[in-house]
Amino acid sequence: MKGLILSGGAGKRLRPITHTSAKQLVPIANKPILFYGIEEMATAGITDIGIVVAPTTGDEIKQAVGDGSKFGVRVTWIPQHAPLGLAHCVLVARDFLADDDFVMYLGDNMLEAGLSDFVERFAAARAESGSGHPTRRPSAQILLAQVSDPGSFGVAEIGSDGQVTQLVEKPEKPPSDLALVGVYLFDRTIHEAVRNIEPSARGELEITDAIDWLITQGYRVDHEVLSGWWIDTGKKDPLLECNRLVLDTFGRSIDGDVDDTSTVEGQVVLEAGAKVVNSTVRGPAIIGSGTTVEHSDIGPYVSIAVDCRISGSEIDNSVVLRRSTVSDIARLTDSLVGRDTVLSRTVRADEPDAGALRGPDDTGPRAIRVMVGDHCRVEIE
Repeated sequence: MKGLILSGGAGKRLRPITHTSAKQLVPIANKPILFYGIEEMATAGITDIGIVVAPTTGDEIKQAVGDGSKFGVRVTWIPQHAPLGLAHCVLVARDFLADDDFVMYLGDNMLEAGLSDFVERFAAARAESGSGHPTRRPSAQILLAQVSDPGSFGVAEIGSDGQVTQLVEKPEKPPSDLALVGVYLFDRTIHEAVRNIEPSARGELEITDAIDWLITQGYRVDHEVLSGWWIDTGKKDPLLECNRLVLDTFGRSIDGDVDDTSTVEGQVVLEAGAKVVNSTVRGPAIIGSGTTVEHSDIGPYVSIAVDCRISGSEIDNSVVLRRSTVSDIARLTDSLVGRDTVLSRTVRADEPDAGALRGPDDTGPRAIRVMVGDHCRVEIE
């Protein structure tokens, strides 16, 4: 079985971060989102992986992933010159996929359950069906999750016999609350399906239409309803929620330096080369190598990347990307701070406590929430 990871999206919902970087490389717990998908495929025994990339971000993603050897896989790069839909990704990957079964994975999705069981069940169902009539063997297997806003997703309708009867993309009147999760398993019949569908009203070849074509042609499409969490990390708040969920799985590892005036509590990963000076760090949290935290209060649910500097600040439920500085911010929460960015407080000349955390009587804002792009400088009064 092969793997196909889709990493060609523009990431409009994560701008301004994605003006200068691929959305699939935004980190969750200090690891690029895309890496989790590659690792899940490797764990499931899938070592031949095609990654679909866009012209604008392909070089950056290629540089980050390399040839795949550090993940124990082999990567083939597949360009998609325009964002023409998920089914179009199957079309452009035809030569790579050949006639093999494959799992297709959206590069900005994360799910708690992983891929291994999902892949094994598809393979077992196909093996059990043997060499009988081809429509009796599952040609596709989809993963569904109950959502509160199904109109924002591809949605499945399930018949009284428990079989998928229809799939519709972002319907005005959803037939159910079961949304398609960004993981799909296909055999070679999907290639015929994507050749037989037309672009949707938004000009894209929809994978929902391709799967629906399989259903109408009598091919078997299996489904599972997801247990555990699934998150599309394409927006700031879901990304921060995913960061929390992943950090909750961490243990405690203190390889950096903590001075005698500091306290580190709970599930904290302090990488070698990181320093904590006269500060408190409350887990779950991760602090990258080369980062210095001084006179600050960090956590819970904070990821600070490598080579950052945090001083005189309080941070919780936030992600700070590499080489950034946060200084003299009373409380930074629910925030995403881009690479090489400086976020600081404007210090008035008449302030005797410049550089210190504000006390309870301070009249300044109680909390600051931001999403700041790369290479920015923001001063907050």
